[in-house]
Amino acid sequence: MYKIVVCDLDETLLSEDRKVCLRNRQAIERARELGVKFVPATGRGYRTVEGTLDELGLLGKEKEYVISFNGGAITENKDNRLLHFEGITFAMADELYKRGLAYDVCIHVYTKEVVYVYNYVQKEKAYLDGRMEVTEIFEKNIDFLKGQEIVKVLYMNTDWSYLQEIEDGLRDITGNMDVSYSSNRYLEFNWKGVNKGNGLLRLAGLLGVKREETMAIGDHINDLSMIRAAGLGIGMQNAVEAVKEACGYITKATNNAGGVGEAIEKFILR
Repeated sequence: MYKIVVCDLDETLLSEDRKVCLRNRQAIERARELGVKFVPATGRGYRTVEGTLDELGLLGKEKEYVISFNGGAITENKDNRLLHFEGITFAMADELYKRGLAYDVCIHVYTKEVVYVYNYVQKEKAYLDGRMEVTEIFEKNIDFLKGQEIVKVLYMNTDWSYLQEIEDGLRDITGNMDVSYSSNRYLEFNWKGVNKGNGLLRLAGLLGVKREETMAIGDHINDLSMIRAAGLGIGMQNAVEAVKEACGYITKATNNAGGVGEAIEKFILR
C-alpha cells in the first residue's frame, strides 16, 4: 500500500478557483484515516500553502509535512518546523537577476519569507492573486539581499518557447543549477539537485518509507522529478505531454474535476 502521496498544488490539487474541490478533500480525508501521509509539494513557499492546509485539516498538525520551493525546503506543519533547507548563493541569484533584465520577463527572487518581484506585470498580478503575496521591487540589482538566504530565482513569461530560448541562452551559468518549468509560465532556477523528486525521497527516508510505497501526482515539468522518483507517478488529464509520457497513470479528470481524488480512489481506497 502507498504510505505517502506527494502532490503538486497549482493545476493539480487546486481548481481554477484556487480551492480544493469536494472530491479531492473527501478522498484525501479517507486516505489519511488509513494512515496515508498527504504531502503538498509546490514551487511556492511554505506559508503560501497554509490556506490549502487549512482546507485539508493539515494546518499546524504534528507529523504532517510540506515540500516547498521545488524541494528546497521540507517543513513539518506543527510550528512550521524546518527539517531541510537548501538554497542558491547570492552570486547565483545576482547573476540570474542581472541577466534577466535583458529579457522580456517578470523576475521573482525567493527568500525564505519574502518573494521579491521585478517587472510585476498585470498578467502576473492576476495570476498570483489569491495564491501568494509578493513585494514589488524596481532596482536594477539585488544588493539589498546580500547576507540573506536566497532560495531560488524564476522568470515569468507565458510564451513557453520564449522561456526555452532563454534557458538555452543561460547555459553558460546554469551548470550548477536545477532548471525546470511550471504552470505554463515559469522558468525556475534552484541549486543543483534541488527538486521535488529529491524532496520526496528525502522525506520518505526521514519517515522510514520505501520508495515503492510513495505516489506522486503532478502536471508540469517541475513535477517530473518526483513522478519519476515515486513508486507510482500520476499525471493529471491537463498535464503537459512530457509529464504524461513519464507517468504510470493519467487521470480521466482534470484538476477542476477532482483528478487527485480519482487517483487516490483508484490506487489507495480501492
